[in-house]
Amino acid sequence: MNEPLAERLRPKTLTDYVSQNHLVGKQGSLTQHIKQGLIPSMIFWGPPGTGKTTLANIIASESGRPFYTLSAINSGVKDIRDVIEKAKQSGGLFTTKNPILFIDEIHRFSKSQQDSLLQAVEKGWITLIGATTENPSFEVISALLSRCQIYILNAFNKNDLETLLKRAIEKDEHISKKTIKLEETNALIRLSGGDARKLLNIFELIVNSYESNKITITDKSVLERIQSNTVHYDKTGEQHYDIISAFIKSIRGSDPNAAVYWLARMVEGGEDVKFIARRLLILASEDIGNANPTALVIANNTFQAVSTIGYPESRIILSQCATYLACSPKSNAAYKAIGKAQQLVKETGDLSVPLEIRNAPTKLMKELGYGDNYKYAHNYDLNFANQEFLPDEIKNTKFYEPGNNARENAHKEFLKQRWKDKYGY
Repeated sequence: MNEPLAERLRPKTLTDYVSQNHLVGKQGSLTQHIKQGLIPSMIFWGPPGTGKTTLANIIASESGRPFYTLSAINSGVKDIRDVIEKAKQSGGLFTTKNPILFIDEIHRFSKSQQDSLLQAVEKGWITLIGATTENPSFEVISALLSRCQIYILNAFNKNDLETLLKRAIEKDEHISKKTIKLEETNALIRLSGGDARKLLNIFELIVNSYESNKITITDKSVLERIQSNTVHYDKTGEQHYDIISAFIKSIRGSDPNAAVYWLARMVEGGEDVKFIARRLLILASEDIGNANPTALVIANNTFQAVSTIGYPESRIILSQCATYLACSPKSNAAYKAIGKAQQLVKETGDLSVPLEIRNAPTKLMKELGYGDNYKYAHNYDLNFANQEFLPDEIKNTKFYEPGNNARENAHKEFLKQRWKDKYGY
C-alpha cells in the first residue's frame, strides 16, 4: 500500500521546506538555532498541515540528534516515562546534543501528563518539541510553557500551495508518470484552507479518480469529484476546522437546527468539549455582543461546566448553549469597534493622552498640569460631563456603532442624549 502523497512529499531538509520564512528563512528566528545545533525546547502552534511535524523531523535530522515521537492522542504517563528513560540512555552518547522528544497534539495531554515532562525538560535530558493547533496559553501548563519557546506557524499562502502542487506533478514517483495540466487551482486551494496535507491528499484523490493518464485539472472538475467523496469526521485533521466553521456559521445565522446537527457530528467524532465551548465563548461576544450580554455569561458558564463534566453529559450543556446563542439577537458592533480602533492605532501610532485625563500621582505631575480641568462625571447631572477623551488628532472619531436591536437601540439613545451630534448617534 502506497503512503499518501503528503507523506511521500514530506521534505527531509530545510532547503525543501516550503513556507514559514519568518521561522526558517534567511532571517528566521529558528534558522540560527538549527545551524548552530543549539535547539531550545519549543512549542509549534498553528493550524493542521502547516509543517509542524516536518519541521521537528528536520531539526532533529540537521542537528544530528536522536528523535523520539509520541502522540498525545494515544500516549499516557507510562509511555512518556519510557521514552524519557530511552532518551536519557541515548543522550549519554552525546556531550551537547541531547535527544529530541516530539509530542504531537500536546494540548490533549492532561495536567499530570504534562507534569511528567517537566523534570526531563528542566534537567536537559530531552529537548521537547510540542505541536498544537490550540493556543498553548490555554492548553499547556504554565510551568512547561515557561521552559519552552513558542513559535507560530501560519497557514500556507496561495504561492506556497501552488509550489507543492507543482512539486507533486514533477517529483512524486507515481504522479509524475501521468501528464497533468494544472489549468486552475482556486478550488483546490479553497478546499485545502491553507492545509498543505489536506491539499495534497485532495489532489491525489482527484488524480486517482481519472482513468486516463492525461489529466486536466480545472475548478469545475475538482468540485465535481470532491463532492462525490465524503470524509469521516476526524478531530485531529481533515474536517476538524470545516465542521466547527459550519457549526459557528449556523449559530451566527440563527439556525438552531443546523447548529445542533453540526454539534452532534463533533460529539460523535469525540471532539474536545473545551474546543467547542471556547468557540461558543468567542461567538457570544463577536456575533451577539451587546444585543444580548447574557449570551457571554451563559457561554462562559458552559465553558466552566463542560471543563468539569466532560462526555457524555456535556453534550446536553453544549446543546443548550448552542440553541440559546442561535436564538439570540445578533450584533457584531463591539467586534467591529475594536477592529476600527486597532486599525487607527496602527495608522496613527502612540498619540499623547490629553493632559486633563492623565494620572497625576506626583506633585510634579500636578504642577505640569496632569489632571487639570478633568470633570468628574459623578459631580454632574446624569453623571455625565461633556469632555474630550480622545487625543486631539483623532477627536470625534466614532468606533462603536450600536446595532439595530432592542438593547443596542437603548445604547444609541443613551449616547445621543449625552453626546448630541458629536458622534453622529
